[in-house]
Amino acid sequence: MTGYQMTASLPEFLLEPLVRAALAEDLAPMGDVTTRAVIPAGTRYTARLNARAAGVVSGMQLAALAFRLIDPALSITPLVRDGQPCQPGETLMTIDGDAASILMGERVALNFAGRLCGIATLTAAFVAETRGTPARITCTRKTTPGLRAVEKLAVQHGGGANHRYGLSDAILIKDNHIAAAGGIASVLTAAKAARSHMMRIEIEVDRLDQLAEVLAIGGADVVLLDNMDTATLHQAVALTAGRVTLEASGTMTLPRIAEVAATGVDYISSGALTHSAGTLDLGLDF
Repeated sequence: MTGYQMTASLPEFLLEPLVRAALAEDLAPMGDVTTRAVIPAGTRYTARLNARAAGVVSGMQLAALAFRLIDPALSITPLVRDGQPCQPGETLMTIDGDAASILMGERVALNFAGRLCGIATLTAAFVAETRGTPARITCTRKTTPGLRAVEKLAVQHGGGANHRYGLSDAILIKDNHIAAAGGIASVLTAAKAARSHMMRIEIEVDRLDQLAEVLAIGGADVVLLDNMDTATLHQAVALTAGRVTLEASGTMTLPRIAEVAATGVDYISSGALTHSAGTLDLGLDF
């Protein structure tokens, strides 16, 4: 497993609402009745957040925040940074202090970290298939509602790139836009008139004749080649000859990534990075 020496993080004031909501979901309305019943007040422990499987680490910032929001007096020591590889049995973080506080934050910390490590690990596997090519792996907007920012951050930790964050980032003209607006010429003309000098235009095509029309009209910065087979992707790259950035999308599963990257496309986008990633097995051990 290859690690990525990433330092990407988000300001904690953006993360606090996510973590507070998760803690409230777990602790409302009566708090941790089990811990209150069986753990004597003042009991102290050192807990270790351990990896139980190999992967790429992400979510340590949120895990630490979950514990700190429960008890700012806890001593939290990260041992592996987001973006680094981990092995089974490796300790990623230690948490020292009040045992009740640690137990109250445990599940929320593990839920965030396991989910985000899973995304980073799957992304790293996709990235590994592009070695030796210029292709970059990128995610999509197929994210868990409310968690887009942290899931896209986990993609970065896995060595991937981020597509647009939302509908206001860039103009992305899809097949339904083309159908509703009356064709490729209509949408490109309207998009060019509406965009600011800072905004890029991407348009989706699924046939080579559509690609040729886009190239003839001009104005698109990126063309999304949707659901094309590998032979057609080779033809699209040859037809474009570097005039626009090319993104391959649709049916981009892990076994197919290497052959798609070899076609010469610039980006390969896959919703699977976020919507189909598993959870990396992590545990909190006293």
